[in-house]
Amino acid sequence: MQSPAVYKRSLTLIFITLLVDVIGIGIIIPIIPKLLKTLGNYTISEAAAMGGWMVVAFALPQFIFSPIMGGLSDKYGRRPVLIIALLGLGIDFIVHALAPSIAILFVGRILAGICGASFTTASSYIADISSPEKRAQNFGLIGVAFGLGFILGPIIGGIAGDWHVRAPFWIAAGLSFANALLCLLMLPESLDKSNRREFSWKRANPIGTLFQLKQYPLVLKLMVPLFLLYLASHAVQSNWPYYTAYKFKWDAKMIGLSLGVVGVMVSIVQGGLIRVIVPKLGNERSIQLGFFLYFAGMLLFALANTTWMMYAFTTVYCLGGIAGPALQSEMSLAVPANAQGELSGGMTSIMSLTSIFGPPMMNNLFKVCSGEKAIIELPGAPMLLGAFLILISFIIVAFIYSKLRKERKLNDNKPPIEFTQ
Repeated sequence: MQSPAVYKRSLTLIFITLLVDVIGIGIIIPIIPKLLKTLGNYTISEAAAMGGWMVVAFALPQFIFSPIMGGLSDKYGRRPVLIIALLGLGIDFIVHALAPSIAILFVGRILAGICGASFTTASSYIADISSPEKRAQNFGLIGVAFGLGFILGPIIGGIAGDWHVRAPFWIAAGLSFANALLCLLMLPESLDKSNRREFSWKRANPIGTLFQLKQYPLVLKLMVPLFLLYLASHAVQSNWPYYTAYKFKWDAKMIGLSLGVVGVMVSIVQGGLIRVIVPKLGNERSIQLGFFLYFAGMLLFALANTTWMMYAFTTVYCLGGIAGPALQSEMSLAVPANAQGELSGGMTSIMSLTSIFGPPMMNNLFKVCSGEKAIIELPGAPMLLGAFLILISFIIVAFIYSKLRKERKLNDNKPPIEFTQ
């Protein structure tokens, strides 16, 4: 474990790294619909469907390569892998800035997916330097970085996009390269050489990683509701700019502002409330409460019919964010120190797997439920499906912990073993 001074410096630097990374990603979100409409001459519904496939172009290679990056970080350390991921993302932004066609955009997305391990590696970094009792709180810093990044990023992107549709990508590229330089010059390595292990192709593949996690029963069980939650979240994450532009006629500035509000709420929850709620309720009840709030927020988004409702219901949805760090802490505590990279790689594989199926499912559902060619005019259909999936995951979590409590009670009631002379 690092000394208090080095620990504080490391935590501050990894937070800055995550923050700058999220700002770069957030910058481009408000302008993606406009870019797709410009390059492909699409309607907003058609652009949403194409945007969904662009997410798949990132997620599929990330699903394949994230366990490899996780395994490499367990062998060589977190710092070099993090630098490679940030450089890959910067190159992707340059490709977007210069792309003459949608096909070239897909090339950039694939490259970013191959290198895209910044959040995986950052999670492992935080696990390396955190004591068990501080782990949930420190994982909450990832949410804080998301929150602050989505305050600044989308607002910058919305304003820059009004000036020129490609400008946000140049800004994002500059931030990514500056971030890589920061890691190179200032970020200390977190993984002690005594906790490193040899790279294994058996573990370093998506299926192999998940197969290896079977030795941690609780982790494997919690992966199921985590998968459903990530899948459901694409009803909002992949659809937000298209849904709000279609239903409420928001432009890039308004989309950026709305995501800024989301960022404020996420920062409040992850930076403040988690440090109070999780220690008070414990991981189990925090996870259950978070899943319920996600369900309620998703349902309310689907039913909203005015702009003020979307802003008000954002509060409910963002409060569900207490579930993530508690769930991540629960799984992290169940694996040894030299397998944290493998766990993070497995979680990223799950996230990437849902990003392969979620965006085309949710965005194409939006496409067929909106516009002139709609089967039925119900643009909130993806949110309704998302709410249903989260409800199922909430029930699964309740069942897992109910069974776990019974097992613990049974073990506590077993008579002690008597040794005879």
